[in-house]
Amino acid sequence: MSAASEDVLLELSRLEAVHLRGLVNQFVDLLTGSPDAATDPAISRLVPSAYPDDESAAAQFRSATQPELLRRRTHEAAAVLADLAIAGDVTDPQSLSESAARTEFTLTLDRGRAASWMRTLAAVRLVLASRLGITSEEDHDPDDPRFGVYEWLGYRLDQLTRAASAAA
Repeated sequence: MSAASEDVLLELSRLEAVHLRGLVNQFVDLLTGSPDAATDPAISRLVPSAYPDDESAAAQFRSATQPELLRRRTHEAAAVLADLAIAGDVTDPQSLSESAARTEFTLTLDRGRAASWMRTLAAVRLVLASRLGITSEEDHDPDDPRFGVYEWLGYRLDQLTRAASAAA
């Protein structure tokens, strides 16, 4: 079966899919978590202030828009998780044999699904940046493996964005 010309083909190894599924599941947990999530700095990073010079107006705007924005992000993350089901029921990446970990999958994403993937990867990356204290390029610590995950997400997001642009 051939993909439509505007479809985006995304190749992932099973190991990448398992890791990504874990990250997206954590993201969904954050979005749907406790009421304290509203004051979480990572959530604030996902819902930037519309009025940086007027705290009252910013709070009012955020309370009016944040619930719907987070619902959409949760819905899009669920679509990504559905696509990642191709990796199977594995939750522990270390339980995969080397050959199973290297098994490649190709996902065919239509334009809308590719957009959901891009927004979800960007949002997960923003959350990770918030957790790592990344606000600029200088904040990178090459000796911290968590920054490797941040970089990998950026790499995957860049690949997906380029593929979507080429398919448009």
